[in-house]
Amino acid sequence: MKYPIAFFGPSLIFIAAALWATDAPFRSHLTQTLSSNFIVLAEHAVDLLIALPILVWGWRELKNLSRREWLAVVFIAVGGSALASVAFTQSFHYVNPSVSILLQKVQPLIAIALAWFFLGERLSKNFWVWTATALFGAYLVSFPGLVPQLYEGEAFNPNTMGVILALTAAVLWGASTVFGKFVLQKVSFQMMTSLRFVGAFIFLAILTSAQHSFPAAGTMTYTDMVFIGIIAVTSGVFSLFIYYYGLQFTRASIATIAELGFPLAAVFVNAYFIASAPVPGAFLGLVAGQWLGTALLLFAMLMLSRVNQESTAIELPAARM
Repeated sequence: MKYPIAFFGPSLIFIAAALWATDAPFRSHLTQTLSSNFIVLAEHAVDLLIALPILVWGWRELKNLSRREWLAVVFIAVGGSALASVAFTQSFHYVNPSVSILLQKVQPLIAIALAWFFLGERLSKNFWVWTATALFGAYLVSFPGLVPQLYEGEAFNPNTMGVILALTAAVLWGASTVFGKFVLQKVSFQMMTSLRFVGAFIFLAILTSAQHSFPAAGTMTYTDMVFIGIIAVTSGVFSLFIYYYGLQFTRASIATIAELGFPLAAVFVNAYFIASAPVPGAFLGLVAGQWLGTALLLFAMLMLSRVNQESTAIELPAARM
């Protein structure tokens, strides 16, 4: 039996991940005057306006969660939503935003390993073929000349602290993909999104208070508030609703490859809003190698969607959490 929605699940995750990249210019601006803790807290406060009513309305779903699922929710909220966002934002202080975004390409390797270990997902030969194609395409998008070099006028600054922070975010986000798939077996995608934001907000409020990271009165500008609102909506609650809806019908191992939509979209965002100089010979911001990488990544996503559709008809082993 085939499940049509299983074919489109990875595409929804790809779109959601692409939306995550749209906040880089706004986040880069905010880090100049505001602490990373407060930026992430503020965007979660906006998301809370939507998430809290959902939690209150559907509280009966919470009875479905066992201790293991609650532990997964706490990890997703604290690790994947709060600490990962803080680490990613803080990395902008040490390295170019492009470097932070590029380092997120290690996330699929983390999530694939965890999906095999915790969810018992069996990985077919076709999965590995198209995963390798997607990763190579993503690499070409970032490094069209096959040599690690960013845009003209930008230096690849491997500052140790910035790299550690960016990799920390990748690990936490990769694990959150797997744990999110685990929790979605018991609650709706709306409730999963709500739990993530509410839990993260509580943790961030305590963290920001403990570290006295609130800005001084009157220092936040109208532009800062608008940018926080944009981040909260586009790369926050709206994209995560799409993400968790798609994740319901997508294997975690395939979902993490679909999340390569994040670095792909980030290249376009970087080319138009962050790069200090235009790329010689570029068309619509990308050179020939990047267009080839984009085509390979999109084709690999199409084929992985087929793999996901075929896999959905096979009963997966019980999770080993």
